[in-house]
This record gives sequence, C-alpha cells and structure tokens, in this order.
Amino acid sequence: MELDHCTWPEVGAYLKKSTGILVPIGSTEQHGPNGLMGTDSICSKLTACAAADKVNALVAPTIPVGIAQHHMGFSGTMTIRPSTLVLLIKEWVFSLAHHGFEKFFFVNGHGGNIATIGAAFSEIYGERSLAAEGDNRPDLRCRQLNWWESPAAKKIVRELYGANEGMHAACSEVAVTQFAFPEHIKNVVLDPPVAPGPNRFTDAPDFRRKFPDGRIGSNPSLATPEAGKRLVEAAAGDIADAYTKFIES
Repeated sequence: MELDHCTWPEVGAYLKKSTGILVPIGSTEQHGPNGLMGTDSICSKLTACAAADKVNALVAPTIPVGIAQHHMGFSGTMTIRPSTLVLLIKEWVFSLAHHGFEKFFFVNGHGGNIATIGAAFSEIYGERSLAAEGDNRPDLRCRQLNWWESPAAKKIVRELYGANEGMHAACSEVAVTQFAFPEHIKNVVLDPPVAPGPNRFTDAPDFRRKFPDGRIGSNPSLATPEAGKRLVEAAAGDIADAYTKFIES
C-alpha cells in the first residue's frame, strides 16, 4: 500500500494498527549505455512495495535524487549535496512523525547514499535528544537496508552472473528495471562486454576518465526481466523479514 495512493482517512486507519513505514530512497544517475537513469529509485521502490505487500505495511513516497556528484559527467544525472539530503530525510521523517509514525525503515538503492542516510539518522536522534527536558514524545526509530544486500538476492546474483555482476550498472539492478519496465529495455552493444574493474575515483571528470561508458566491472547485457523478477521476489522476502523484526523490536 503506497501513501501516494491513500486518502487521509485511510492513513489514519493504518496508524491505528501500525506506526511503521517503509521509505524507498534511490538516485537519478547514469547506469551505463543500457541502464535507466532511475535504476536506483526503481529498485528501491519495487522491492519496498513487494515487501510491504507481504506484511501489510505502508510505503512512503520515494526519495528519487541522492548523492551522485561523481556521475555528473554523464548526461541526465542529477545530484544533491549531502547536507541537502540530510535535511530532506529529516523533513520526510518529521512530517510523517507529526501524524504518528514512529518507525522508519529506509530501503536504499544507491551506495552513494549510505553514509548520508546514517548522518541523517544521527541528526534526527540528536535533535530529539536535545529537545526540552521532560519531553515525553514517542521514540523515533530509523533503520537502513540496502536492497542488493539481501542474502537471497545475492545468492541469485552469484548463480547468474558471478564476476560479471560488477559494482555499478550491475547486471542485477538492470534486470530489476527490465522486469519493472520491459517496454524500456535497451538493446545496446557493450564494448568491451565487461567494463573496467573497480578503481578509486574522486569527482565527475575522474570517474568519466576511468569508466568511459559509466559501468564499473559489469556486463549488464546478461540482464533479463525473468532474472529481475526472481531478484525482486528474493529481496522482498528478506526486506519483509527485516522490517517485521524492526517493528517488533
């Protein structure tokens, strides 16, 4: 159940049963010649919604733009500063907390967001801790989980792709977007088939020099919608289990 598709009375009724909510967060950035710009946001929303269906949970609107400065050498990439994302996450959380939500489970689709999400959680806790003495508001709890770290999904990745998975514009994430939007599958010749492997990078020009077509160590021509469906189902099961434990803790 997505918050966007609910009426306010429906949200009120949900809050009488649960104060937990899943929050997808991703990025809008290049994903190589055959990967969609919205890959990270698509993956986080799709797996969060599939998990929510398993546990009758509510899903907040996706945060679609993240920390992607190193991809700015590729047309269409959008990025925000870490300080901006911290404020955005805080206001996402505090807006929902105003209505009674207390437990926020972020399903992340972009590695570049990880540190900033953690910093935002620290800001949220710090602001609550420094509130006026005697404050008896309910506790807020936040948790981050990266969808691709699902043990069940990782097992499928090893089975299907092995070393071809790569680190960016990976086979698995491209497969998930192909499952979500088969009408937008891109048939592109990748040269070389497997992109240059991991290497340190700093800013956008440095990234573009080292990874000319945007991929890191991957061969996403191996992606298929069928694999994407398997990955979503696998990740959703692990996310649902983790969410349930989080809510019950």
